[in-house]
Amino acid sequence: MNLRRLCKAAQSYHRIHRYFSSSGGSHEPFTPPPFFPQRRVVVTGLGMVTPLGCGVETTWKRLIKGETGIRALSIEDLKMSGFEKDTQLYTFDQLTSKVAAIVPCGTKPGEFDETLWFDSKHGKSIARFISYALCAADEALIDANWIPSEQEDKEKTGVSIGGGIGSIGDILDASQLICEKRIRRLSPFFVPRILINMAAGHVSMKYGFQGPNHAAVTACATGANSIGDAARMIQFGDADVMVAGGTEASIDALSIAGFCKLRALATKYNSSPQEASRPFDSERDGFVIGEGAGVLVLEELEHARKRRANIYAELRGYGMSGDAHHITQPHEDGRGAILAMSRALKQSGLCHDQVDYVNAHATSTPLGDMVEAQAIKSLFSEHATSGALAFSSTKGAIGHLLGAAGAVEAIFSVLAIHHLPNREFIIKEASRS
Repeated sequence: MNLRRLCKAAQSYHRIHRYFSSSGGSHEPFTPPPFFPQRRVVVTGLGMVTPLGCGVETTWKRLIKGETGIRALSIEDLKMSGFEKDTQLYTFDQLTSKVAAIVPCGTKPGEFDETLWFDSKHGKSIARFISYALCAADEALIDANWIPSEQEDKEKTGVSIGGGIGSIGDILDASQLICEKRIRRLSPFFVPRILINMAAGHVSMKYGFQGPNHAAVTACATGANSIGDAARMIQFGDADVMVAGGTEASIDALSIAGFCKLRALATKYNSSPQEASRPFDSERDGFVIGEGAGVLVLEELEHARKRRANIYAELRGYGMSGDAHHITQPHEDGRGAILAMSRALKQSGLCHDQVDYVNAHATSTPLGDMVEAQAIKSLFSEHATSGALAFSSTKGAIGHLLGAAGAVEAIFSVLAIHHLPNREFIIKEASRS
């Protein structure tokens, strides 16, 4: 019996082998797959929602003025309206960090109006992180002048928008129903509201985009990964246009409590919130949790030229790495950051001394900032120590946006290039928080 099974398995393997190694009934090997010539990727649209305000113009103006979107945390910010007042007060009292970078909401210019991003068909399935992505994507697409109506154009336009932790607030509310034995009242929209890929899904449904639909979930590297992955989809010919970025809405009781328990958040500056996020400063003691979204429209160069699109910058290099060291702490020699930057530089075709500016991931943690600074110094050597290379972290103004951080900071880098001509843009994917 066993011998017969072995014989049948061998015959099946032989047939499969011939299927993969022959073509057209002959015994000749398949020819190599079609070669796709290198396609260059450019940025043609920008959109964002940040603690500095809603929209690129509002955020950028406040950033270069040196303003900050960080403020004191309130009980209302914890989104615990379904809990008893005593529980809310107790939870707030137990939080060691009471500062946050919160998107200003309202109906005034520069404020985020969530009601604009609900519709009668999908409104109940749209959590806050999804509405941030919809808002930023809409601004980016309008900026790029790319809202196609032709079916062919929609099929060649994709979406790559990721997130770090999704809607933890919805999970907290649902768990309360279990505790109170009211699980029958759980919303049928609970799962669609918490799935991170639904941000990309809702953007694609709103505009009818039928190209690649992708959602990276790589913690603080999510935004950069989403952009880099989208660029490679364009380079490989999967799409001509990609709507790419990251989104996060993490200002809630459970998310903040979790990061407090990790001892990752700033705790020394509860009485002076605007001083709490201080990357590379000797008095830093942790990051400030933030929220928002950043979305870029990436486009194949010739496609952009053909339709005379405004080109902000070219995305030339993208590097990824993992230091295989610890779940949160980077290796002390900065090997992860060095590998990521080195690979981005290699792909870009640029030399170290051709880079003018590095937007650092630095979150204001004691170890992380030190290791990243050493990694930049190690890779760029004299170019860094001579003062020719500028580098900074913009988290002092917006806090740490987790899954949206890489995308928002990529937009800051693009805008720096846009306002200072002849700058080169390298996305450095940071694999650690």
